[in-house]
Parts: sequence; structure tokens; C-alpha cells
Amino acid sequence: MSLKNKTIVFIGAGNMAEALIRGLLVNHVVPPQQIIATDVRPDRLAALQKQFGIRIESDNAQAARAADLIVLAVKPQQMSAVLATLRPGPQTLIISIAAGITTARIEHELAGSIRVIRVMPNTPALVGAGAAAVCAGRFALPEDSLAAETLLRAVGIVVAVEESLLDAVTALSGSGPAYIFLVTEALIKAGIEAGLPSDVARRLTIQTVFGSALLLRESSEDAAELRRKVTSPGGTTEAAIRVMLARNLPEIFQEAVAAAAQRGRELSGTK
Repeated sequence: MSLKNKTIVFIGAGNMAEALIRGLLVNHVVPPQQIIATDVRPDRLAALQKQFGIRIESDNAQAARAADLIVLAVKPQQMSAVLATLRPGPQTLIISIAAGITTARIEHELAGSIRVIRVMPNTPALVGAGAAAVCAGRFALPEDSLAAETLLRAVGIVVAVEESLLDAVTALSGSGPAYIFLVTEALIKAGIEAGLPSDVARRLTIQTVFGSALLLRESSEDAAELRRKVTSPGGTTEAAIRVMLARNLPEIFQEAVAAAAQRGRELSGTK
């Protein structure tokens, strides 16, 4: 679905909003004059205007009146206060990237048959390599989901899920970069303890993580098969994998994702 003639308003101009704005412009999805950003920080807005040539506005309500599509890019705890400032028309699509805020809550607080799409992106969107999921609210139309997917494809891949699965998405891909960063930290430390200079350990680890992810994405084989091909019987990799399996590494990740999903349900009030 084309957004070329749509005015897109970002309520909140943090890192994720900036990533989406950059993606929209770099991929020529919309021209800069079709993007408006609002924020409580005038210096932040001025910086974005200078960098991207977009329009800026300090008044949420005024910006919303010009919008075909509103992206709610504020912190969850700020959502109610922000929604109270908005009076979107029936033709305005609302896209929320706030974790834990359900479509039903947004519909209720905006008091109408509001078309809402809820999105869970992740931080690799900052480098155009994001993974996001979208789900549609009660009043959203099929073309609304397509519009959200067009927006998100500017910074990565996107999948459509039922809203009941969004806590699982949050736990897997939303929080997932932190898991990879933790594993990377551990590998760098392990390399240093094995005798490598810290800069060498860091460069080798980061390239190994990057290369492995790229190989997995480009290969027709799944992760288990690629792992088997690297793990020669009686070799060094097998010795390492044996330790990880003995410490129940797969179960640790399963428990971690389950804990994150449960916390997401608690935050959204669905438990």
C-alpha cells in the first residue's frame, strides 16, 4: 500500500521514531514534507528538522488534525496523557509502538470507532534491520494493516499476528536484541580469558555473530542443520556444545522468553 500522499504524524520523537522517519525517507516511501513530528523537547525537534527536513510541531492536537496516519511513539506511562490531547477523525489511522498498551485501551481512551494498529518493533530498526509484528484493533480495516506494514518495511521485516500473541513477540524479538548482546558480552569475555587481546576478542565475536546471522538468513537450511555442520564429531565445537547442553542453555532461553512474555501480560493487564 502506498503512503506517498499521506501525512504521517509522529507523536514522540525518540530513537524509534527517528529510525522510522529515516527509513521512510531513505526508501522514498514519503517525502519529508509529508512527515510531522511532535515532542516535548524543542531541541530534539529542531535537530530532526535540520537532519531530515521534516515539519515539526509542539502542539499534539494541531499536528493530529493534519494527519492521515498518527504514530504513537511515546512511553507507555505517557500514553493516557497523550491520548487525552488527540481528537483524530474517523479517517485517521492510529499506529502505536508502545509496549503493553492494547488496541482496546487506545480505542476506549479515544472514545470512538478508532482504527488502531498495534506494533512491536525492535531496536535493530535503528540500522534498518528491524523485526516487527503488527496486529489490528477492532475497527481497523485490511488496508490499515497494509499501511502499517509499509511503514515498518522501511526499517526491516514485518509479520502479522493476533494481538493475543504480541506478548510472545515482545519476549522474543522485542527483547531479543538484549539476549544477543548478553551472549556477545559473554563471548568477548570468554575470548579475553582464553588469552586474546580485548580488541581482537571484540572484533572476532561481533563478526562471528553478524556472519552467523547472515548465513542463517541466506541459507535454505535451518539453525539445527547449520549447527550440525559446524559440529564435527570429537572436535572443538562439540566439546563446547556439550558444556552448553549440560548447563541446559536451550531451557534457559525458553524460561527467559516465558518470563518476558509473562511480564508483558502483567504490564498490559492481561496476565
